[in-house]
Amino acid sequence: MNVGVVTFPGSNCDADARHAAALANADNGDVVHQLWHKDSVIPQGLDAIILPGGFSYGDYLRTGAIARFSPIMKEVIAFANNGGVVLGICNGFQILCESGLLPGALIRNENLKFVCKDVFLKVENTNTPFTNTVKKGSVLRMPVAHGDGRYTASEAEIILLEKNKQIVYRYVSQTGEKNAEANPNGSMHNIAGICNKDGNVMGLMPHPERASEALLGSADGFTVFTGLLAHFQRKQAQVVA
Repeated sequence: MNVGVVTFPGSNCDADARHAAALANADNGDVVHQLWHKDSVIPQGLDAIILPGGFSYGDYLRTGAIARFSPIMKEVIAFANNGGVVLGICNGFQILCESGLLPGALIRNENLKFVCKDVFLKVENTNTPFTNTVKKGSVLRMPVAHGDGRYTASEAEIILLEKNKQIVYRYVSQTGEKNAEANPNGSMHNIAGICNKDGNVMGLMPHPERASEALLGSADGFTVFTGLLAHFQRKQAQVVA
């Protein structure tokens, strides 16, 4: 699995994302590339691109609004539109929404405060490259760290997200209940992560790369990276067969 992780000015989770992707790749000898926001081409043979967390361009104007116009994003959008797998984490999720690869927007938290804590997520869709190794309905623990993480969309968009099974993660209690207390930012319908209709692009506000080793307190986030690896291993096996 060859993965590219984009670094924008203000990214602060790019090294963490590269580390988690490298851990998943440890026994395969594949490559994790660092991509720069000014790059106008991406390496040939990439399987996936990750847009990491942070505060790209200082979050001026709106979170992700300036990063959307980085030269690399033209390549990321083309890559995604051609079926390439793209993951946006926290600020990366915001960038995906700003770029039009995902519907809706991430706005200021309902309590107007920066939230930094562990949350619980229910896996709603396991038919994606990111969640194919976990059981539907599983409850995972990952950290959030954001001030603008409240997912919002029009009612029509929400209806389509539900209908097309594009809601991948929801904020829930430790026992899996969807309620207001479990929602750290006021996101509509407790939405924590969504994918596009084809399933190859996903954004989520929690940080799976910060929950990728037991040493960090939880390895539940590592399922995102092992899911990617399993997805591409299956594709490769189909090609060989």
